[in-house]
Amino acid sequence: MEPWIEHPTILKGREIDLLPLEKDHFEALYQAAVDRRLWELIPTNCADPEIFKKTYTAALEGREKGTQYPFIIYHKATNSIIGSTRYFEIYPADKKLEIGWSWIITKYWGTCINLECKLLMLTHCFEVLKARRVQLKTDENNWRSRKAIEKIGGYFEGVLRKDKIKADGTSRSAAYYSILDDEYPAAKEKILAQLAQIDKR
Repeated sequence: MEPWIEHPTILKGREIDLLPLEKDHFEALYQAAVDRRLWELIPTNCADPEIFKKTYTAALEGREKGTQYPFIIYHKATNSIIGSTRYFEIYPADKKLEIGWSWIITKYWGTCINLECKLLMLTHCFEVLKARRVQLKTDENNWRSRKAIEKIGGYFEGVLRKDKIKADGTSRSAAYYSILDDEYPAAKEKILAQLAQIDKR
């Protein structure tokens, strides 16, 4: 059976490209991941080198099984890796998957990078894979992330309580969002409008 997401899948944008994660990227990606602020509201602290290696090795293994498809976020102007994202919770029979494990270095918070990243991924999901549902989730208390998801058209579905145990032993409740195939055109327009506003600054 052919995998739903072909390898290699490369998503080309204006400021960034999303390139398939490979082991050769680990060193540069880890250097981007060492800032602990990136992981404050994420259950897995990839600023720890052992956790990082285990997490991203598992992502490659997941790609082999068809359950994940991890990317690096490659910034063209600086010729550097500035973060990572992936498809996971992949269910081809139900035409659904999740976008997550997304992070970028703090220098690019509040810029066009996250918007462009989501535009590339959603476009591929709905226009190439013909997905019917794309799921996104974040820490219930991560209001910056929740606002970002809502700004791209994510529909709030509810909170899954005590969904994960974080590195410090406390529980994380997850806020779940989705974008459906019939909602995608409006979501795409929202993202494009925001990118246009950034261009005018």
